[in-house]
Amino acid sequence: MYQKSILRIMQIMVMIMIFAHTAEAQENNTAADSVRSFAVKVFLDCRTCDMNYTREEIPYINYVRDVTESQIYINVTTQNAGSGGNQYTYTFAGQKEFAGLTDTLVYTSSPDQTSTEIRKKRTDLLKMGLMRYVARTPLFNEIEIGHNAELKSEEVIDNWRNWVFEIQVNPRYNSEESYKRLNLSNSFTVSKITSDIKLEIDFDQSYNRQRFIQGSYDTTYLRNSESVDLLFVKSLGEHWSAGLLWDIETSSAANYDLNFDFMPAIEYDLFPYSEATHKQLRVLYSIGYQHSNYSDTTIFNLMSENLFRHELRVAYQVQEKWGSVNISLNGSNYFHDWSKNRIELDGFIRIRLFKGLSLSVDAGVAYINNSLNLAKGDLTEAERLLRLKQQATKYQVGGGVGINYTFGSIYNNVVNPRFGRY
Repeated sequence: MYQKSILRIMQIMVMIMIFAHTAEAQENNTAADSVRSFAVKVFLDCRTCDMNYTREEIPYINYVRDVTESQIYINVTTQNAGSGGNQYTYTFAGQKEFAGLTDTLVYTSSPDQTSTEIRKKRTDLLKMGLMRYVARTPLFNEIEIGHNAELKSEEVIDNWRNWVFEIQVNPRYNSEESYKRLNLSNSFTVSKITSDIKLEIDFDQSYNRQRFIQGSYDTTYLRNSESVDLLFVKSLGEHWSAGLLWDIETSSAANYDLNFDFMPAIEYDLFPYSEATHKQLRVLYSIGYQHSNYSDTTIFNLMSENLFRHELRVAYQVQEKWGSVNISLNGSNYFHDWSKNRIELDGFIRIRLFKGLSLSVDAGVAYINNSLNLAKGDLTEAERLLRLKQQATKYQVGGGVGINYTFGSIYNNVVNPRFGRY
């Protein structure tokens, strides 16, 4: 009887301890939730961010899925930088009680940085941009700011004077009992980009050999091409620029032993170039000379010809909180015969229709009546199926539609990487 009483008392004590621990945990969670409820609501519009990493590194904000629920809208845009890296522009726009608090921060990666380094630098930039908003909330007391103690001011000296060189070598080989394929794709790029000039020279080479083996049938097909593309652009202010496009190529598929274009051009942007990460409306006109030496006689019974042509391109781009639009219209024709022309329209549109629902549409259509390089005669079955030679066509059409709808909790702060595909 005495032993049962002691056992009963011990059970009661354990239950009291468990209850006290649970109550304390609930109290701590309630306090944490109370503080967290004051965290700013952020909509991060970024298609290139590692969101799991971002949530782990910046846990003192509430990530929401709907832009209308957010107090801060952050738009992240990307452009290629002259160094060979990328320039990331973070635009912060305060909403509701933070209306009027805006900021723009820029980070430019270098080509020798790893994806991990770039991810960290981008996240650090995001932290800095958020501080002016977090400082106006009770979570201000949870933030500590530090810096590298060894940081010193040093003058940046560029021994390369903005010149950048890039080499890519991509050999690929596939082999089966009845099929073997060797593909060599190589490129060498030289560029110099400043606020005043832009110079890019691209050397590209492609070699593709396919071998088919079936019994006594053993046939090899080749397709190769080489090209050099030169672009030079001179700034003429915030809206105008002038330049030169000079392209040289050989291509077995396009029936070119040698083809080169020499096209001076001028461009006008309705918006200042400094706003290019958010909106552009560019009109580019080029006019010039084309010389072609053909591998085989063309459908016009020519082995070479000298041509003059011009081209007009209109491109519109905008990225805002409601979505993004990219549309381009391109038209060109030859002067000796204005019926030899090409008109092409391409576009991509992504729109947030309302809470949780977004629509994306991409499409392209082209009217083609300027293929002067087509080889005379019928194509063999292999040339047609393997795309060994360019085929005649009057048009090209392509496109797609995507609809995305998400509903439920507006908060998505939790990170759980289990069973991820990568």
